[in-house]
Amino acid sequence: MTEFAPSAKRVSADRGELVSTLVHLWPYIWPSDRRDLKARVVLAMLLLVLAKLATIAVPFTFKWAVDALTGDNRTEAGPTWMLWVLAAPVALTVAYGGTRVLMALFTQLRDGLFAKVSMHAVRRLAILTFEHMHRLSLRFHLERKTGGLTRVLERGRNSIEIIVRMVILQLVPTIVELLLIVGVLLYVFDWRYVVVILVTVALYMGFTYQATEWRIGIRRKMNDSDTDANTKAIDSLLNYETVKYFVAEDRETRRYDRSMERYEDASVKAYTSLAVLNAGQAVIFTLGLTAAMAMVVLGIRAGTNTVGDFVMINAMMIQLYQPLNFMGMVYREIKQAVTDIEIMFSILGREPEIEDRPGAAPIAIGKGAIRFENVEFAYEPARPILKGLNFEVPAGRTVAIVGPSGAGKSTLSRLLFRFYDVTGGRILIDGQDVRDVTQGSLRTAIGIVPQDTVLFNDTIRYNIRYGRWDASDAEVEEAARLAQIDAFIRTSPKGYETEVGERGLKLSGGEKQRVAIARTILKAPPILVLDEATSALDSHTEKEIQDALERVSKDRTTLVIAHRLSTIVGADEIIVLDQGAIAERGTHHQLLLKNGLYASMWNRQREAEEARERLARMEEAAAAPNRNPPPVDDALTAPAPPALPADAAE
Repeated sequence: MTEFAPSAKRVSADRGELVSTLVHLWPYIWPSDRRDLKARVVLAMLLLVLAKLATIAVPFTFKWAVDALTGDNRTEAGPTWMLWVLAAPVALTVAYGGTRVLMALFTQLRDGLFAKVSMHAVRRLAILTFEHMHRLSLRFHLERKTGGLTRVLERGRNSIEIIVRMVILQLVPTIVELLLIVGVLLYVFDWRYVVVILVTVALYMGFTYQATEWRIGIRRKMNDSDTDANTKAIDSLLNYETVKYFVAEDRETRRYDRSMERYEDASVKAYTSLAVLNAGQAVIFTLGLTAAMAMVVLGIRAGTNTVGDFVMINAMMIQLYQPLNFMGMVYREIKQAVTDIEIMFSILGREPEIEDRPGAAPIAIGKGAIRFENVEFAYEPARPILKGLNFEVPAGRTVAIVGPSGAGKSTLSRLLFRFYDVTGGRILIDGQDVRDVTQGSLRTAIGIVPQDTVLFNDTIRYNIRYGRWDASDAEVEEAARLAQIDAFIRTSPKGYETEVGERGLKLSGGEKQRVAIARTILKAPPILVLDEATSALDSHTEKEIQDALERVSKDRTTLVIAHRLSTIVGADEIIVLDQGAIAERGTHHQLLLKNGLYASMWNRQREAEEARERLARMEEAAAAPNRNPPPVDDALTAPAPPALPADAAE
């Protein structure tokens, strides 16, 4: 049984973690600004004591009723005594039932009163954590899986409820009841009974702790194997077509069966260990109960105890056994809850990487000129991304940033939005360092159409209105019209109330991007950032959206991050980045004349586009061999160059 034995250090650590967690939770259970909740806590504690007093009174009424039934009335005479002999057992039986009713009523009333307190603590901590997660930096969110963060929030929220319920409504009442029983045994019986009870409870709790520690490892293996089996099942069903393509049904079934076999073995061990736990608890408590009852039997023979004492000690210990029987589950749940809530507290204790400086004022936008002065930046010190960039986006003008993948293009927009702070130099908007103004006002002044558009799982109207929440329906629909998506929306049965699905998956890439464009049009910011805003659109729609974007960006300061070079030929200036530094700059025609990096990128895109055009013509000719297609004058054709790969590393 050595595998059961935990170290004293581990026990002390568990106790310390629970105390620390309760200290952190106490301001939310006893909130300084809520007198009504404080009153509920006080009343709940009072009801807890009353419920336990009623619980202790139950064995007494049982004892008195039994003593009344077994009392010797042969030596007494007279109608008064006869009436008492007949009425006392009935009255005491009614009292026994009444105390049990009071015990149940006080307990349920306590739980009902305290529910408001516990759920208020759950709500406040959940809101604080959710709000804090939004305040944390982009780096924090990129380093963690979103699903993992939501699980932290969910588990932390559940853990608060578990700790409050288990500690306040299970553990504390059990301790109070044990103390009351010790006092009753000293008063009614003697110290020997107290020793028996305390030894029984100590052995019971020690065995429960050790067995539960053992079972936690088994349960963890069972849960892991269950998760693995579910993951494999979901993965296989999501790839249904691939399974069919390669006739892999039997292989997938065997793969799933191997996971289920591990789950079966772990489950058998879990149920076996539960049987060991329950059997051990029953044996230990039964031995203690038998010892106490045997002592009463000896007392009855000696004339110092009554039959009522015999049933009283039995009833009292059986009542104590019921909450003790849950101690294994209480310990396991509290331990897991403490772990989960500590993770939540660790997130709450993490300071945001980007914060407003003391006394930061809202940004004052005049013309909206942007200036990068000797800007340096690195996500990691050993890998610099930007190396002393110097350029300006004049007010009302359009500047495009192009370059190979990994050159640092998308990093510029993150720095402009202040998702990160520069490691050297500064970024100015109308002469104001973005680090000296509030983040909220800065981001309000800038609108972005990202390359990878992610939408909320809500309606199209909701997603467009997200750009400016107080916009009217007419303004939302006008923004959609400018983004060339209004006609598509109106052909849908639900129109603007059409649900877009999780992350907008019910829409095509082009439709999602047009919703993002509409959202930014509705926001109408003085500064625009277009991160390849038309990358997911076909050539015809791209031209229409490009025209719309040109109308929207007119008289606005616009920074375009481009991969498809045909979209930025009309920019006032094109800056070519290479390995974090400016390699070339100028207009489209000036850069072509330089015959440098930009010209090389342009020529590669044109060649790739021409190859696609030739392939399309060949496929068309093969599909219609009897039809002579009209000749195509390549010299008059101006195909749009293809998109470069996205800046995944950025």
